[in-house]
Amino acid sequence: MRDERPLSAVPRAVLSILIAALGLQIALQWMQPKPVARAAALEAPPALAAFRVAGLGEPVALAQLATLYLQAFDNQPGISIPFKDLDYARVIQWLERILGLDPIGQYPLLLASQVYLQVPDPARQRLMNEFVREQFMHDPDNRWRWLAHVSIMAKHRMQDDALALRYAADITKFAPNAPNWARQMQIFILEDIGELESAKIMLGGLLAAGRITDEHELHFLTARLEEIKNVEIQTHLTKNGQPLRAPKPDF
Repeated sequence: MRDERPLSAVPRAVLSILIAALGLQIALQWMQPKPVARAAALEAPPALAAFRVAGLGEPVALAQLATLYLQAFDNQPGISIPFKDLDYARVIQWLERILGLDPIGQYPLLLASQVYLQVPDPARQRLMNEFVREQFMHDPDNRWRWLAHVSIMAKHRMQDDALALRYAADITKFAPNAPNWARQMQIFILEDIGELESAKIMLGGLLAAGRITDEHELHFLTARLEEIKNVEIQTHLTKNGQPLRAPKPDF
């Protein structure tokens, strides 16, 4: 303590320089613009072979890690990236790689059909729709539910009846082990868009094939076929200017 000198012993010129330097430092910090978080671009995923090598014999675990990385990418430090600003071509590449590591896994298709498809951008929606359809074709009997979902989305959100009908027809054609309601979507979409003749032919063929064994479902579809026939008759009579007549009673 004896070797320390009081502050008054420091020359005033030195104190002035120190105070000026401190003030300049504070002013410079205050004048600098606030740091702005910038979104980093989503990089292309590694090749599938490189992914498998990195997995050290645990491809499913690596697929889960890759999924977590992709899901967390839209929340970067200091910024949240809207889905509409993501590079959907790159997103699809990551989803493909994840399915390549774990073909049995369903989560990438759930993300595509129920998360990334929610963006209000028709171009991005179509990219995800086609991705789901392409992956469905690799394993129809295990991936039909995701194509059914995008078919419903195409019909009711995108207002694209033709696209919804194409996806529903793919389920009917390529997924014989899908439940009946999924394989019958094509019929109900045809009916909904006014293609009654096509709906009637398909429904009649389905009933004639004898594949429907559940009594309640058989009764429902038979009644639906009769409803379509009645609507066709009423529409025909109305177009030809003929009065509609109530059916005669059976007694």
